[in-house]
Amino acid sequence: MSFNIVLVEPEIPQNTGNIARTCAATGSTLHLVKPLGFSVDDRYLKRAGLDYWADVDVHYHDSFAKLREAYFDKHFFFATTKAPKAYTDIKYPEGCFLVFGKETAGLPEELLRENKEWCIRIPMKESIRSLNLSNSVAVILFECLRQHEFKGLIEEGRLTRYDW
Repeated sequence: MSFNIVLVEPEIPQNTGNIARTCAATGSTLHLVKPLGFSVDDRYLKRAGLDYWADVDVHYHDSFAKLREAYFDKHFFFATTKAPKAYTDIKYPEGCFLVFGKETAGLPEELLRENKEWCIRIPMKESIRSLNLSNSVAVILFECLRQHEFKGLIEEGRLTRYDW
């Protein structure tokens, strides 16, 4: 079971590193859409991802249009604070793409308008602008995994690796 996390023009290396670690832990694929606000050699990026980078399937794309063209037959969901639907209102198909915008601006308005039926949000108090990007990715990704009963992450119906 694999889901796809798309970061469109991420700016903060620590967030991307944390998201990479989440992808490693869940077997999800990470797609980074350029331009990136940091170097992939950035020590903060590597530190946040710890030693999990070898376990992450990372793809780089020159633009979101090129990524979409390469995966034209897949389902895409767009995370935004402006969506009328909560992320829990959706049934996520295996292999779908969860798209997140840059930390300071989110996803481009045009992209959201073109895909408004596929936009989702995490409910929160109106006085709060948004959650941290890496937290948002984790919240929505784990809902996808929950809907598919954590397939591939739970062995023999057990939630842990330990026999307590």
